[in-house]
Amino acid sequence: MINYWTPFHERLAYERGAQDPQEVATECRRLGRRVDLVEADLAAVDAPGRLVAEATSRGDLRGLVMSHCESVNSSIPSTTLDSWERHFAVNARATWLLIKAFAECFPPESANAEVTGRIMALTSDHTAHNLPYGASKGAWDRIVIAAAVELGSRGIRANVINPGPIDTGWMTPEIRESGIARTPAGRLGTPSDTADLVSFLMSDAGAWINGQLFYSNGGFRTS
Repeated sequence: MINYWTPFHERLAYERGAQDPQEVATECRRLGRRVDLVEADLAAVDAPGRLVAEATSRGDLRGLVMSHCESVNSSIPSTTLDSWERHFAVNARATWLLIKAFAECFPPESANAEVTGRIMALTSDHTAHNLPYGASKGAWDRIVIAAAVELGSRGIRANVINPGPIDTGWMTPEIRESGIARTPAGRLGTPSDTADLVSFLMSDAGAWINGQLFYSNGGFRTS
């Protein structure tokens, strides 16, 4: 199941296709998967629970991958209260509620320590001049790492991935140039770089990895 929220993308006006969610779903279906698209604003208190409830309707929910965000550039003097509260509603509260609803799909104790559920979250290093985003992403990291400890008995593994600069349509030429210059690997990241790590952590081969924050970023670090 893929969640998306069209007003967010329209507001930011980043490079994108008019039917992006539908195109992703079509490609997944071409690979033989069933895909449900559900549009929901994660700032709404009831949205996380509703999404998980719909995802469990087939009785086979095993993974939760969180790459949602609210993101508006602002600094300490220019951040508004409304912006701060929306960032934390989407990036922190919704993350907690999604994990809580996901965890409730699993019994409190996993027989023979069997790994039955995975949680992945994509984070960021942004802080200065992107204050509410960076602060709420810091809370996001802590929530997911707490889940790794608190939900281990349910057979759930939880990890955070920091993918570094990946150009998915939002970068200006100046940002691209700066990102490449600050990445020892000599290039920007691609969506596949992140997807490959998510796929590994979702697999049986990644079952022993838990409570980690991975810098999968070609050596990039923000200053």
